[in-house]
Parts: sequence; C-alpha cells; structure tokens
Amino acid sequence: MDFVNVPLFAAAALVFLSVLAGLVSTRIGFSFLLVFLLAGIVAGEDGPGGLRFDDYRLVFWVGNIALAVILLDGGLRTAYATFRTGLKPAALLATLGVVVSAALTGLAAMLLLDLDLPTALLLGAIVGSTDAAAVFALLGRSGVTLNERVAATLEIESGVNDPMAVYLTLACIALVAAAARGEAAGAGIAIAFVQQFGWGTMAGVASGVLMALLLRRVAARDAGGGILALLLVAGGLSVFAATGTIGGSGFLAVYLFGMIVANRAITEVRPTLPAMDGYAWLAQAVMFLLLGLLVTPSLLLPQLLPSLGLALVLIFVARPVAVWLCLWPLRFSRAETAFIAWVGLRGAVPIVLALFPLLAGVAQAQVLFNAAFVVVLVSLLLQGSTIGWAARRLGVALPDRDDEPRARLAFGDFELDAGLPLAAICDFYALPPPPDGAQPLGSWLADTIKRPPVVGDRVALGRATLIVRALDGSRITRVGLKLGEAQDDDAGAGTP
Repeated sequence: MDFVNVPLFAAAALVFLSVLAGLVSTRIGFSFLLVFLLAGIVAGEDGPGGLRFDDYRLVFWVGNIALAVILLDGGLRTAYATFRTGLKPAALLATLGVVVSAALTGLAAMLLLDLDLPTALLLGAIVGSTDAAAVFALLGRSGVTLNERVAATLEIESGVNDPMAVYLTLACIALVAAAARGEAAGAGIAIAFVQQFGWGTMAGVASGVLMALLLRRVAARDAGGGILALLLVAGGLSVFAATGTIGGSGFLAVYLFGMIVANRAITEVRPTLPAMDGYAWLAQAVMFLLLGLLVTPSLLLPQLLPSLGLALVLIFVARPVAVWLCLWPLRFSRAETAFIAWVGLRGAVPIVLALFPLLAGVAQAQVLFNAAFVVVLVSLLLQGSTIGWAARRLGVALPDRDDEPRARLAFGDFELDAGLPLAAICDFYALPPPPDGAQPLGSWLADTIKRPPVVGDRVALGRATLIVRALDGSRITRVGLKLGEAQDDDAGAGTP
C-alpha cells in the first residue's frame, strides 16, 4: 500500500501545512492564495521538497475543473440585485477592458521580452483578465465593506471576464500559428467568438433554469445541504464540459448556471453555500499547489527583471487605462475608478492560460509561462496584500454602522428623511437652493447623481455635503448631512 500511502501523506501534509501557514499569513496581510502558490514552489524541484513535477496536462485538467468550481461558487453568490449597479461597468470591463489591457501589456512585452507582435499579444491575452479565485477570496477576507457599486462591479467582472481571456488566448495562438506558416488568420477567429459566447450563454441560462426546477423538487424531499451541494457541483461540471464540447465557453456557462440557480431557487441553495465554500477552497488549494509545483524558479531568473517590468506595466498602466476608458462614461468617481483599477488581481487563470501555448507547441511558450507566473506572483504580493488598505485610503470602504464615530464621520452628524422638500432643508440650514429645489430631497439626489445610487454616494450643496445613508431598492430613503465642507469632486460621484 506504499504506492497509496506515501503520495497521500505527502499531498495531505502539504495542504495541511499550507492552510496552517495561510491562517497565520493573513494576519499580516498576505494572500492565502499566495501561500498555496509558494508552498508548491517550496515542495518543488528547486525547493527543499525536491519533488520533480512537470505534468502539464494534469495541471491543465485540474486547473480547468478547479476554475469551473470556483466560478460556480461565485455564480451562486451573485444576486440579481447586484446587476442594478454592477452589470454595465462589469460587462465593459470584462470585454473592452480585457482587450485594452491585453493590447497594452502585449506592446510592453514586445519591448521588455523582445517578442514578435503575435507572440507578445498572446502574452497580453494570457495575463489580461482578473482572476475570480483571487478576487472572490481576497475581497471576502479584506476586512472592509465596499460600497455596493464597487463590490458588484468587481465581483461580476471577475466572474465573467474569463471567457474573453480564453477566447483572446486561443485567437492569438491561431495568429501565432498562421504567422509561423506565413499565412493570414482566417475568419475562423470571428466564428469562434460567436460560438464561445453564444453557446456559453444559451447553455448556462437553459441549464440553470432546469436545475432550479429540479433543485426545488429534490429539496422538497428533505435532501440535506451537503448532498445538494454535491448535486450542484456535479451539475455545474457537466454543464462546463458539455458546453466546451460543442464549442462554447464553459466558464461563462457555469457562472451563469450558478447565478440563475441561486436566484430562482434561493431557499434551496442557501443551505448549500457552506459546503460550496469548502469545495471552492479545496479547488483553489489544489490548483495553486500544483501550479507552484509546476514552476522551476531557476528557469525564471534569466527573464525575471523583464517580467517584473511587465507586471508593473500591467498594474500601473494597462489596467488603470482600461478601467478609466470603461468607467469614465458611467460617472464613477476618481476614488472608485482607482480602487477598481488596483483590484485587477491576477491569480491562477493566467497560469492556466499559459499552459495553452505549451500544449499547442508554440515557440517561446516557456517564456510566456514564466512571465505569466511572475506577473501573478507580483500581483498577489503587491495588490493582494493591500486591498483593505487601498479601500480605506481611497474612501470606498463603508464604516460599520455600530461604529458611531466612524459612521458619523462618513455619513454626517444629521440624518434626514429623503421625502422632505429640498427647499425647506435649504432654508433651515441656509444653503443655496438649486434651480429644481422644489423636489423631495431623495429625488433631487437621485437626479443629481445620474446613475443608480448606492449607500455612500455624496453630493455637495454649498457648505454642506448630502450623503446617501439608506436605500429601499433603488429609492433613497435616508440622507446624511455634513456641514462645514463642500466636495469639489464630481457631483454625485463621491464616496465616504
């Protein structure tokens, strides 16, 4: 039985020690996922563990399954209500944002890594999208509560941008292969785009509706949350694989599947979430450990500095430019835009995508893999460990309502009913009445903000600042008032 016991002991001990180290590391601000990745490196060929591991196909297979489970869990936690504020910006970031980020990063890769244009664009596509595993995990453990607009945008974007990254990666591989043959890329790239997103959307929506009906029927027979979670995972993986088989995006399909099931069978899904959280963490742990084992640090050294430069270009140039272009028309504040740009976390997805060129036999595929790994490492170390600090520094974190001093500082010393006439408030506090001051306070605020309001939105009025304190759906019900300071930020675009 040694052929079972020895590998099992090694694997279980590695996961156990990684989780234990992760629990300690999070107290000082390091990402849990970074610990898993480093644990794999330490156990690998160049580390004390000395394990030689180079099974790219196994890692690719496990990585895709793990990502499917993580996206399913993210979909199950996405409420339709978040679409009110997050759908438009997230859709732009997950499509146009990924393309812009990939293009700018690719241009930088040409200069820093001396790659030809098609290969450089392939590297840009590989590292162009944010990672659902990293975003879902680190936002949840950051210790801050973000305003609804920022949180919804980040969560939806990270859940739906993987299909675009996969498509761009495959399209760029086709471009590289065509360039190597001296041919022009055919119309198959455009057809693949329609297939990926068309089949992915249809399969995800249809299977989600059917699964919600089945779940309500099965749950009525007193099935427990654990077995229902297993049913959801099996169903989600089936949808993922079937969609990929017919040429669609399995990542998009499994995310939509989870979201539709969760919103159409809310009561039945709720008991499964603790078990789903365990499945998602297991998937992340195994995936990051295997990815760490796959990397040989000594092979990274020749291109370490150029790859570090590429990571910094992505973090400080490409991602911010892409975010600004996508969010500028939607009246996001400067602080919100800056924070969303900062939380452009790269995780397992770029490393898994970097396996595509290796398996396809692309020239310089190892260079692409090594560069992608360095980008992920820098992102998790730099961005992943500073999410809470950045949220508080930029003012997009909402205070705990039980923390009265901070709540008063954020929402003002006075609380007003949003149904009060604005003109009467202006008279009482000696504020300059706006031209449309006959409106109720809440209606005037909503019109001035010019986008779906969220708790924390603020508007300057003379020497006062009016702050949204409570909502009923999209209707403002309570407003905070702070005297003595006027905001010079965009009207309606600030946050506490």
